[in-house]
Amino acid sequence: MFVRDMGHSWQIVLQPDHGVLAGQFAAQWGGSAVGTPANHASLQVAARRHDDGWAIWEREPTINAGTPKPTGFLEVAVPSHLTFYRACIAAVAEQDTYAGLLVSMHGSGIYTGRYGTQPGLGLKQSAEYPELIGAFVAEQEAWQAEQVTALGVPDAERWANYKLLQVFDRLAIYFSLQDLEQGHSEVIAPVPAAGGSEVELSLEPVKPWHVRMSPFPFATNGDASFSLVRRVIPKQDWASNDAFRAAFDAVQPERLSITVSR
Repeated sequence: MFVRDMGHSWQIVLQPDHGVLAGQFAAQWGGSAVGTPANHASLQVAARRHDDGWAIWEREPTINAGTPKPTGFLEVAVPSHLTFYRACIAAVAEQDTYAGLLVSMHGSGIYTGRYGTQPGLGLKQSAEYPELIGAFVAEQEAWQAEQVTALGVPDAERWANYKLLQVFDRLAIYFSLQDLEQGHSEVIAPVPAAGGSEVELSLEPVKPWHVRMSPFPFATNGDASFSLVRRVIPKQDWASNDAFRAAFDAVQPERLSITVSR
């Protein structure tokens, strides 16, 4: 889950809710500056479901040992992450093999710096499990090669769609993790664009939960609208994981409206 410190409270966005937002971005993607992706329907499935495996862990969320802070997505134990990510990949592939291929690439990309597009990405415990991680990446890359052959996916298309999935994920992370009440600027790259080129996507705050994106990537003439589900939990010194879970379960989720302008 995504955990943001709001001062007196924690904002928490569950991974599947973050995935729903990524899926919304994928569904509306296709402005003239970026073009319409190949296999757009499968890409939408991949974006919407790329973090479904987290629902297993998030049934019993925890606080960080020795702290009152809820455990964030980069702080989860690597063995658990690998286990539920394998389950996610299998479930998505059963629905849509092409989408499963992209989610598998996303999974292995978490441990390879998004294949060089975000070298700093990684779980905090990654250095403790090199053999488990190496086996997971090798296993997934072998399966990916099999699917590429079976589906006849051109390499250029596969990597463009992989990078787009990372863009949708990073956009959803931006809205899930950054302070959008006060406003936060960001640049996301590389973004596959029309004609096989790549661009940088600039995000600038307009007002709370309203940003301007340049180039504007969505297939609409006016503003683009999205929504995000979050939970806001007042800070406490929880004595145990059970105490935190009770507080977490008692909080009602709220749906925020997001506006993106050109």
